[in-house]
Amino acid sequence: MNNNEIELFNKLDDNILNDIQQYSKFVEYEKGATPFYSDDLLEYFYIVVDGRIKTYQINFDNNKEQTIFIYKKGDMFDIISLLDNEEHDVIYEVVEDCTLLQLPIKKVRFWLDTNPAFNRKFFPYLAKQMRHTEELAVELSLYETKDRIVNLLLQNVNENNHFKYKLLQNLSNTEIAKLLGTVRHVVERTLKQLKDDNIIEKSKKNIKILNFEKLLEKTTQMLLK
Repeated sequence: MNNNEIELFNKLDDNILNDIQQYSKFVEYEKGATPFYSDDLLEYFYIVVDGRIKTYQINFDNNKEQTIFIYKKGDMFDIISLLDNEEHDVIYEVVEDCTLLQLPIKKVRFWLDTNPAFNRKFFPYLAKQMRHTEELAVELSLYETKDRIVNLLLQNVNENNHFKYKLLQNLSNTEIAKLLGTVRHVVERTLKQLKDDNIIEKSKKNIKILNFEKLLEKTTQMLLK
């Protein structure tokens, strides 16, 4: 593995690439690990090289979880702590064995302040994160769970949706429920209905859309409510 595999570093000049090479290191975590405390992310910034890691919040009174992001190759975190230098009250858990590039957060701030090329890579990604968070808030507020499931299935095959494209691959129904802010049996019931209608095909941890037109019709119905 090397830093050239990371899209953020493409077309950066040799000086900053040498700087990144000097100050970065690869770290590995196994599935199920909860590798970070919030104050750890005041010291280091991470980029996913391989595997997946999620960030979520939990209500300890009822144990309900809400997944905010599932980061995959090329994704960066914690951007909020990077920008405001404050602890971010979220939890991280490794979804698939992953390799991360660890960078001192002070150096990342320095590159943002001094390197326009790094800025041009970083801020569009920041905008994608903000847009994803806004979409999540709107869906949780305005749409029923079954509608959110239908939309997630469509976005899962949408190459233009960075955070949802191929998101469902190898995800359990429990993890899908946490993405949608619901419980597993609601997800299972809705997926069964779609399967019975020959709209999807469901294997152990993968979902294939069989009839896009019918699924799109359900999305249209959702928007017309």
